[in-house]
Amino acid sequence: MESVVSTYILDLLVIGLLLLAVTLGSGWISRLPLSFALIYLVVGTLLGPYGFSLIDLRPEAEFLERLTEFVVIVSLFSCGLKMNRPLNPVAWNSTVRLIGLLMPLSIFAVAAVGHWLLGLGWGAAVLMGAILAPTDPVLASEVQLAHTEDQDELRFGLTSEGGLNDALAFPFVYFGLHWIEDENLDNWFRQWVAVDLLWAIAAGIIMGIVVAKAVVWASHQFRKEGAIDELMEDFIALGTILIAYSLTEVVNGYGFLAVFVAGITVRRNCSDTESKISQLEFTERVEKLMEIGTILLLGTLIRVEPVLRFAGPALLVAGLLIFVIRPVGAWVSTLGDRFHPTTRLLFGWFGIRGVGSLYYLSYAYGEGLENQAGEMIGWITYITIIISVVLHGISATPMMNWYEKNVGKSRLKQAD
Repeated sequence: MESVVSTYILDLLVIGLLLLAVTLGSGWISRLPLSFALIYLVVGTLLGPYGFSLIDLRPEAEFLERLTEFVVIVSLFSCGLKMNRPLNPVAWNSTVRLIGLLMPLSIFAVAAVGHWLLGLGWGAAVLMGAILAPTDPVLASEVQLAHTEDQDELRFGLTSEGGLNDALAFPFVYFGLHWIEDENLDNWFRQWVAVDLLWAIAAGIIMGIVVAKAVVWASHQFRKEGAIDELMEDFIALGTILIAYSLTEVVNGYGFLAVFVAGITVRRNCSDTESKISQLEFTERVEKLMEIGTILLLGTLIRVEPVLRFAGPALLVAGLLIFVIRPVGAWVSTLGDRFHPTTRLLFGWFGIRGVGSLYYLSYAYGEGLENQAGEMIGWITYITIIISVVLHGISATPMMNWYEKNVGKSRLKQAD
């Protein structure tokens, strides 16, 4: 009897071997100038048409949108659970500066490059800036808060920035889409301010708080009655994520923001420390598993012809964003405060792009982004993410090790 091994079975075999290899070698990999995402990207490329051709398809935009959407909301909840500071502007000073100053500066600097150097219309240029705005909460585990009691300013700023700008870039995505559809700003600007800016942000904050408090209260009541099976308890986190996200989207709020706020609210309102730690560990495991699939898929999307065709514009945008716009913007945004100079420099370097940008790109395609501008923005985004994965993946471990030995320890001694 003749047996034919399907491509699907071979895909499962490769993914299984990859999971086993990165798990068994995780201790060694974490000490090398490599990131797990870089390994996944290389393996994904080998699985694509320029390798073993085990995955030889271009996924529909909706599939990529839903996959990246789920990865991001799980990661945002995890970020929220790590937020260990009082809710006041002084404690969140670095976050306020990175979100309130650096993010809009980055968006409009990229938009200026897109319009004046690449010839994109202003709507498409702003949209490209918004797509590339989010710093990634999924791929940046090496530079984010290591645990719930970590007080390091650099790690807190990067973690909170990654949690918030994945949500707060959305108004600018809508701004760009509206501008592409109608160049007369008078026809839609007021509605954008009222609905896409004020209402959507307020709804995200309120829904995140309400859902999280309701879930914490309900889980506390059921836990007192012994009704929650210990093996099922971690799914409370997943339920909170899905409920907060979906209900917020129903009322036209920003679900990403709601999930991040829900994570913060659970941390502040749940009195069971073990439960909070368990939820954080569970969401991090889910996040890492989904990260593998997403970055593998990104690797299989690479095609030589469009990469070569858009290499010039992509290298221009990626180079300016990574080496000029982000570093200069971070330095300007942190002026006038007592940040260590090295912290300010690393804020500028670790603007890691990844899954959040993939989500916004696929969302824009679903909303009608097309033609030459759509293709250019798409390949600029793909190439920028790949460059970021490589550069930041190689530099994260040695730079953070140096930071911990020099800046981090000296600041801890000053605090003592």
